[in-house]
Amino acid sequence: MTKSILITGCSSGIGYVAAQSLHARGWRVFASVRSEDDRARLEAEGLESPMLDVRDGDSIAAALAHVLDQTGGTLDAVFNNAGYGLPGAVEDLPVEGLREIFETNLFGLHDLTRRVIPVMRKQGHGRIVQHSSGFGRHVMKWRGAYNASKHAVEGLTDTMRLELRGTGIHVSTLNTGPVTSKFRINSIPQFERWIDWEHSANPDRYRKELLPFLYEDTGRAPFQKEPDAVVRRLIHAVESANPRPRYHITGATHIAEALRRALPQRMLDAIAARL
Repeated sequence: MTKSILITGCSSGIGYVAAQSLHARGWRVFASVRSEDDRARLEAEGLESPMLDVRDGDSIAAALAHVLDQTGGTLDAVFNNAGYGLPGAVEDLPVEGLREIFETNLFGLHDLTRRVIPVMRKQGHGRIVQHSSGFGRHVMKWRGAYNASKHAVEGLTDTMRLELRGTGIHVSTLNTGPVTSKFRINSIPQFERWIDWEHSANPDRYRKELLPFLYEDTGRAPFQKEPDAVVRRLIHAVESANPRPRYHITGATHIAEALRRALPQRMLDAIAARL
C-alpha cells in the first residue's frame, strides 16, 4: 500500500527536495505551500500540493481535511519543515517579532501535530518528524529569536516523544546544521521589518558582524551540505523500523554536541562568542 506524507514549507530548499525525493521513492506526497504560484508549479511537476499556512489555524485544518479526504482518512507521516529566521540582537528584538516567529516555528508546528496525532492513534501507527536545528540545542549570537523558537520545539517534541511511547507513533527530531537553501535571504525581510539596528546600543557591531553575513555572499559555510543530506535522515526517520529519536546533520552539529559534553559552560560561551 502506498504510504502518505504531509510536508510543510515545500516551495524551495529542504522541503522541496524532500517532497521530490519521497515522491520518487513511491510515497504519496502532499507538498504544502503558501502561494498559489508555488502550488501550481509543484503540481505541474507531479506533486499534490495543498495550500497551507502554518500561521493560520483555519488553513491548517482545511489542508489536513483535504489530505485525509484524498487518502480515505489515513496519514502515515508528517514532516513539520516550515520555518524562518529573524536575525538581530535580543535587546533589539520586539516582542511582536518574537511572537510572530513563534507562530510559524512553534505554534503552527504544534497545531498541525496535534491534529495529526488522533489520525495516527486511530490507525495504530505514524511518523512525526520535526525539523529543528543545531540551534535547538546550542546558540550563536544574533539568532536569539530563532534559537528560542527551536529550543521550544525541542522541549515540546522531547516531551511528546515520551508521552507517545507504545502508541505506534514514532517521533523524531532533525537537528540540521548549515545546508544550502534560501534561509539567509529569506531572513533579510524579517530583519528589516523588526530590527532597528541603526538606533541600537551598538550599531557598529551590526555593521561589522551581522550585515556582511546577511547582505554579502560569503560563500559556503564550514561543513555546509546540500539538502539531500537532510533528506537521507528524513527517509530513515519515516521508513526505518527503528527510527532514531534525534538526527544530527552536518559535521557542525556533531562537533557542537561533542563540545557540549566535554567542556564547561563558561568555555562553551567563550568559543561561541568568537563565532
